[in-house]
Amino acid sequence: MPSWTCPGCRRRFGRKNQSHECAPAGTVDEYFATRAPVQRRAFDAIVRHLEKLGPVVVEAVAVTVMFKRARSFAEVRSRRDRLVLAFLLSRQVDHPRIAKSLKLSANRTVHYVDLRRAADVDRQVREWLTESYASSPS
Repeated sequence: MPSWTCPGCRRRFGRKNQSHECAPAGTVDEYFATRAPVQRRAFDAIVRHLEKLGPVVVEAVAVTVMFKRARSFAEVRSRRDRLVLAFLLSRQVDHPRIAKSLKLSANRTVHYVDLRRAADVDRQVREWLTESYASSPS
């Protein structure tokens, strides 16, 4: 689990002095309070799956909700008509469901998937989340 707490925002991180935007954590309920209920249902489907895998920290800030072990391995961001799921993998995935991807380093690529309803958190998305969780430091 995270090992350093920022003295400014009180958020927890896996590395001491982790670079971040110092924004106070909120709650998931606050994050979804003004968003479409369908987005919350998609988010809840993600959480149900991740909780089966093991310990996970869910941290909401104003613009995103992050999923962490020692470090963030996935996050969701609300858009007007969808929830965008971003997850890190140690490989590049070429699949029609991937809206875009960005290579962060030789061994880390972030992938983005649009979720318009809870059913979009299907077997394929759950497999990617499982891989992302497993490849993240604990």
